[in-house]
Amino acid sequence: MGISRNANARWEGDLKGGRGTLSTPDSGLLSGTRYAFNSRFGQEKGTNPEELVAAAHAGCFAMALAANLGEAGFTPESIDARAEVDLSLEGGPTLSQIRLTVEARVPDIDEAKFRAVAEDTKQNCPVSKALSAVPITMQATLVS
Repeated sequence: MGISRNANARWEGDLKGGRGTLSTPDSGLLSGTRYAFNSRFGQEKGTNPEELVAAAHAGCFAMALAANLGEAGFTPESIDARAEVDLSLEGGPTLSQIRLTVEARVPDIDEAKFRAVAEDTKQNCPVSKALSAVPITMQATLVS
């Protein structure tokens, strides 16, 4: 048996004029957070599914990189990960690209080993695997 997590979404109204709320009851991270057509496709303040996918991917990647570095015998001092998720509107909305950017402080590791561990993590963190239909690129920087 695995671990199950959940989030809730409620939408009211039509696509362009309606509004929705998102919540994550177990963590309280999102408690009635608003989202709407214009926060997804325009500049209105609020969240959107792509931003939440990016947050999930950045968080998963950072944790998985820490685990993989530990398994390789290295203890990271810090890992800063960013994920950018592109939404293409050609042929209907679709996630078209994800760009991971990571900067990590890892004592006693050389550049080649760091890049190899980061690349393996990009391919194998659970969220990367779930998003494997979307091209994922990565820029990994070892900070000294």
